[in-house]
Amino acid sequence: MEKRIYLDNSATTRLDERVLEKMKEFYFEKYAVATSEFAYTDGIEAKEALENARQIIAKKLNAKDDEIIFTSSDTESSNLAIKGVVKANKDKNKNHIIVSKIEDFPVLNSAKELERQGYKVSYLPVDGEGFVDIEELKKQINVNTLLVSVQHSNQEIGTIQDIEQIAKICKEKGVIFHTDATHSFMRVTLDVNKIPVDLITIASHTIHGPRGIAGLFVRKGTKIEKIMDGGFQEFNLRPGIENIPGAVGFAYATELITEQENLKIKNLRDKLIQKIENEIEEVVLNGSREKRIPQNANISFHYVEGEAITLHLDMHKIAVNTGSACFSKSLEGSHVIMGIGGDHEKAHGSIRFTFGRFNTEDEIDFVVDKLKYIIKELRKLSPLYKGGK
Repeated sequence: MEKRIYLDNSATTRLDERVLEKMKEFYFEKYAVATSEFAYTDGIEAKEALENARQIIAKKLNAKDDEIIFTSSDTESSNLAIKGVVKANKDKNKNHIIVSKIEDFPVLNSAKELERQGYKVSYLPVDGEGFVDIEELKKQINVNTLLVSVQHSNQEIGTIQDIEQIAKICKEKGVIFHTDATHSFMRVTLDVNKIPVDLITIASHTIHGPRGIAGLFVRKGTKIEKIMDGGFQEFNLRPGIENIPGAVGFAYATELITEQENLKIKNLRDKLIQKIENEIEEVVLNGSREKRIPQNANISFHYVEGEAITLHLDMHKIAVNTGSACFSKSLEGSHVIMGIGGDHEKAHGSIRFTFGRFNTEDEIDFVVDKLKYIIKELRKLSPLYKGGK
């Protein structure tokens, strides 16, 4: 197989050519800013395109059009959600925030920054599959709790949290609830009429849409303020010239995703897991086997460094991701694998395989074939490995 095989679709996805075609018009023909709608026709057309994109994305969540705020990234969306709520509610004397231990860095580091500013932060533990402890959540919520942020699905191990139950607990307690759905949006059903969530982070780059555009669902009545100074765009919550080509591309990317595609991706993932478990010994699937997003498989290979696996796969033109400390600027192993009770060996030997629209069944056979050889050769170098396969 001569072409590269890309299995890191949770980092970002290849832009679909159809999305690019949809965006071109707003780069080269209708390129005015939406705030020029009161001045000339071009601005009216730009505004209409922006609002049409907002409407399309809102429908995917069963939300109202004006509950969708466009941002530049999932990082900005989560920062706006957490810091914007804190900024808007300073008068309430509520100084307590709850997040799970395995959140992605935009949420985790936003919480840590607020902690440095004097806020109290509780980090919810998770079980061996990555599910938050619901009873512990109930215990941690108190009269000073302002916000709970628990992801819809995990960025590394793919576990899908029961955010409906978490949202109901928060609503009963009068606490604002945010969930990061960067990796689940359009892959798992999210209906804000059924789930009383207040804020949802969504992204384009994980669904074959353009980079540089994302969104934040803000339920009507949620007290939140902008965290950047500037103009009055995006309902006075996100200043700056709107990325209209990005919004148009984001919206169209959501329309291209089907249930059949999600099923195809899930089947590819399941085939990979089955083949690895059947053909390579001493492996562990990280996260929930049943309640996980369709595109994710995270597997630890004992007695081997994830860095070494990744580099050897790359030599065979296969791109994957690892939780190894060697691939982290902090030089620490995956906080997610450690958070679910894994040790350093399990964290450093974990590989994340994530699928997208353009992956094929033939690629799975090729990847597992190369992986078998790589693991066998690398384990020969380990003084701890005593197996024979």
